[in-house]
Parts: sequence; structure tokens; C-alpha cells
Amino acid sequence: MAKILIVEDESTIAEAVAYNLKRQGHSTAIAADGLAALEAFSREQPDLVLLDLMLPRMDGISVCRKLRQASNVPVLMLTARDEEIDKVVGLEVGADDYITKPFSMRELVARVQATLRRVEMDTSSQATGASALSVDDLVIDPARHEVRRAGSLVELAPKEFDLLLFLASHQGRVFSRDAILERVWGYSYGGETRTVDVHIRGLREKLEDDVTSPRYIETVRRVGYRFRQDAGHA
Repeated sequence: MAKILIVEDESTIAEAVAYNLKRQGHSTAIAADGLAALEAFSREQPDLVLLDLMLPRMDGISVCRKLRQASNVPVLMLTARDEEIDKVVGLEVGADDYITKPFSMRELVARVQATLRRVEMDTSSQATGASALSVDDLVIDPARHEVRRAGSLVELAPKEFDLLLFLASHQGRVFSRDAILERVWGYSYGGETRTVDVHIRGLREKLEDDVTSPRYIETVRRVGYRFRQDAGHA
């Protein structure tokens, strides 16, 4: 069971989320604003953070940036805004996923459970010393949880790393967005999130010389994505 920090300024929502997570056996802590969230994070050392986008004193984007400077703890952002830019920015600063309000408690709990399972699997993989994967000048090291290109370290968000490792481990195989969400995030596609597209774009911006002609991760129109089997010769 995990300790979960809920950062939400609407007390009724925070308490309802806490109640439902406790029913699953998790312990919770609540912070009602951004600065209180940073203090609570340092004090509680949670296993996962549910982070509202719109907060008093410090917004969720700024909080997420601060958390990412100190930790790779999974962050799920909660947002009532419809503008795609908010969701995109949230993921680019290191959030693992976002959930749009209003959400069902069943969906929220399922997302939390899936994220925690994925973290446990990643930790187990690192502990067993999984071998590094080399593709031309790209080296993906699960044990160190790091990526190097031409010897230089590439800074990736935790879920960007997971996504890259998954695709590179299945070179040449095409995966739909649904399949990627199930395999990398651990939950079924709900039809409302562009999480995969956002993370693919982030990876390309960090790995590719020309994002319009990707060398590593290829878009297969109307199907999904694949890691090119001939990546080293593109």
C-alpha cells in the first residue's frame, strides 16, 4: 500500500479522493495550496502525488517543476481546464499523466493503482539489473534509468523513459495508442487523453535532429507508433 499526497484546494474533492484511496488501503495526506504541497512532500515522502493544476500561492505547473528537481515520484495532474496547452505543459514539466475534471472516483483510483503497479515493476527491473539496450548511438539503461545519445546524457521525464524503453524493446513492431497506454501506463484508453502523443513529441524533441523526419520513433498513419528497426541507418 502506498502513501499518496493529494494537492487540491477544494476540500470536498480532496476529502472524497482521500476517502476512496483509503478504502483501497492507501494512506493519504492533503495540501490545499502549492507551497503547502512542497512542504508536505518533503515531510511525508509520498509514493505518488495527485496535483491540481489551479492552486493558490503556487500553481500546479510550478509545483511539478519543483518536485521534478528533487524526485521522480509519479505525478498525476488534475485539471478543470479544457485548453490543450495546459495538459501539454503539465506533461512536459514531468507529470506522468493528467485527469480532467469532473472525473469518476473509479477512474481516478484505477489510474492511481495502475501507476503504482508500473512503478513497482520499474523498480523490480532496476533491482534485477536489466541489461542496457543499444541502438546505433542510443543507449537505454534500465538499471540506471538513463539514456545516452552519442555518449551524452539525455534528460527524460520518467514516463518518457518508460515509453522509449518499451518501444525500443520491440523494434519494428507497431503499437496503437490504446496498446501503448495499456503496456506503459497500465490502464485502458478512455478516449479523452492525448498522453501518448504528448510523450512521443517530447521524446522526439529530445532525441531527434529533425522532428519532422524522425530517426527513431516513427508514426504509422491511422495505426500508432513504432521504433524503427533501421533507426541507425535512417
